[in-house]
Amino acid sequence: MTDIDISSQQAAIDEFQGDPGDRPVLRARFEHNGSPRYMLYTIKRFGYDHDHGFHLDLQLVSDELEAGRETVEAKLQEGDADLIDIDYISTARERADGAPIVAFHPYGQTVGGLVTPTDSPIEGLADLSGHRIGVVRRLDKNWILVRAACREFHDFDPDETATPVEAGSKVELTRLLEDGEVDAILQFWQIVPEIVETGPYREVLPMSRLVDRLADAGTDTDTDGDRPIPVSTFLTSEGYLADHPDAIRGFQGAFQDAVERLQHDDELWDEIGARLMYEGDPAVIRAVRDQWREMVVPDWDESTLAGMERLFDELHAVAGTDALGVDELPDGLFRPELEVDA
Repeated sequence: MTDIDISSQQAAIDEFQGDPGDRPVLRARFEHNGSPRYMLYTIKRFGYDHDHGFHLDLQLVSDELEAGRETVEAKLQEGDADLIDIDYISTARERADGAPIVAFHPYGQTVGGLVTPTDSPIEGLADLSGHRIGVVRRLDKNWILVRAACREFHDFDPDETATPVEAGSKVELTRLLEDGEVDAILQFWQIVPEIVETGPYREVLPMSRLVDRLADAGTDTDTDGDRPIPVSTFLTSEGYLADHPDAIRGFQGAFQDAVERLQHDDELWDEIGARLMYEGDPAVIRAVRDQWREMVVPDWDESTLAGMERLFDELHAVAGTDALGVDELPDGLFRPELEVDA
């Protein structure tokens, strides 16, 4: 492990914050152990925000829950942030409850993996019954995917036949596994390599397989045949979008520039590993790099949105409103009509 923490990561970012000048400021609040920080650091590192006419004010925050919501989600709804990322099912749930938030651009297939000790008898979803399964929260997308897949393909609901244990944060989730308080965890994808590459643990099943299978679309949702269905998207408020549409378009352009850089610049990933990752093992850095490149979605189109809608419909049909917290995707949730500035 390294001695990196939130403050040291923030210090690395602050080296490149710069002065906004007369550019519109986009206040981005992202989790200190979430994968978007790699891309956001790249935007600041190379000044892509200023290139696209806005200023990204990037601050890292805790991944703990506030009143049942993730910290970043609470900050957006309370007016303390203009930009976050979260899965679109959670976004739908909050928008249906009246939150004036919109998803304006995809991020990626940010799901997790089922992780167990190496000597665990759990070999797949069919083996979950009777075990204690660690989750960040019961409404987490990974647990919903597992419930839907178990009901669809194995004729049982692990929410009834297993014991989900809510950790409240990604850090606490890993601790539950390491201390033997649970038999398996559904950990977020970017943390899985830190666990399995450095300890007696294995990834039994990546949740991306469940996304593909449940959506019945695989990764053939665009004309190139290689774009995964995004599960998480970038959000802003209705008010910020109305007041600063150019800043949102600018972010789309900066995001695509950063993605292009991260897809090809291995030395940049070494820098990110040294400055932003909690585990400095080169094997972990490479694993995170390669998985990030596979899961990121630079843009979306109508076929992508259709795949997201199919996935939601399948999850709802199998797991129901109680599991998802919403019975349909509300009107105005997605704003694909925004186009990237040239």
